[in-house]
Amino acid sequence: MAGDATETRKKLLAAATEEFAARGIAGARVDRIAAEAGANKSLIYSYFGSKDGLFAAVYDAQVVLTIDAVPFTADDLPGYAARQFDHHRLHPTVQRLTTWSRLERGTDASPIEAIASSNIRKITAIEAEQAAGRLPTRFSAYELLSMVLAIANMWATGSHQPPGAADIARQRQSIIDAVKLLIG
Repeated sequence: MAGDATETRKKLLAAATEEFAARGIAGARVDRIAAEAGANKSLIYSYFGSKDGLFAAVYDAQVVLTIDAVPFTADDLPGYAARQFDHHRLHPTVQRLTTWSRLERGTDASPIEAIASSNIRKITAIEAEQAAGRLPTRFSAYELLSMVLAIANMWATGSHQPPGAADIARQRQSIIDAVKLLIG
């Protein structure tokens, strides 16, 4: 029975991920999510408490997947930015969920623990590189991380037209070059 509950929860999260990424929080329908997962919609409320609780679980899971998939290295910020670009290009769901969260939850949303703890580790690593003289100190570690992430994600919410392979390579290289200029 516990295996069935775990499997049902996974199916609900998978269906909800697609629904929220496509339609946002307000546009998502628990009826569609439950039908896609082959589950009773009352299980959504039982497992997640509310539609917003389900969105939070989906978003948290996507954030953790992204953090795990994109290794951070403070001694190679251009490479880190390029890996972020690659991941978001191949897995746009987390960017869509981030956009919906910002639009619909605004600044009232609770901070995601995975992001907060990951950013603390990244900032600490950048500070160590700055203290060792390997990264510039004209920006705080927080500012530097924020700028690197902004550069890495600058095309994530851009054109709806998929770029060709040459465009992708040019975008990736421009991200690397921009971060090099930032830290040079």
